[in-house]
Amino acid sequence: MKVIFVQDVRGKGKRGEIKSIPDGYANFLIKANKAKAATAQALSQLKAQKRAEEKKDAETLAEAKVLKEKLESGEMVVELKAKAGEDGRLFGSITSKQVAQTLAKQYGLKIDKRKMELPEPIKALGYTNIPVKLHNQVTAKIRVHVAEK
Repeated sequence: MKVIFVQDVRGKGKRGEIKSIPDGYANFLIKANKAKAATAQALSQLKAQKRAEEKKDAETLAEAKVLKEKLESGEMVVELKAKAGEDGRLFGSITSKQVAQTLAKQYGLKIDKRKMELPEPIKALGYTNIPVKLHNQVTAKIRVHVAEK
């Protein structure tokens, strides 16, 4: 019997896949709402769903590219102030959370701190470039300037 997987089933198939499996197991998966019979209506519904997902992915990719242009335009620099010693080292450090909060305050852009690929907190005064993964195909750089309080 041909079925369309509604959920991932370990060892059998992934969501959206169409496979032919034994009737008894197919009935079990259908009753457990993990698959549905591959009728003509269900197949056309699956195609429409895939097209909608592709369209949504294209839109998010376009939004990410626009945001990347905005972030890397050169005029967008996140300004942070922190206490520092004589040698330019900070008392404490600047984390990705602080950068995300300041970016939201200064420019109104909300970027998740987990998308910022800051290997370790900033511990010195000056300019730093922080890579940000906006989409799995788009990575931008945020320019951060840490000044003394």
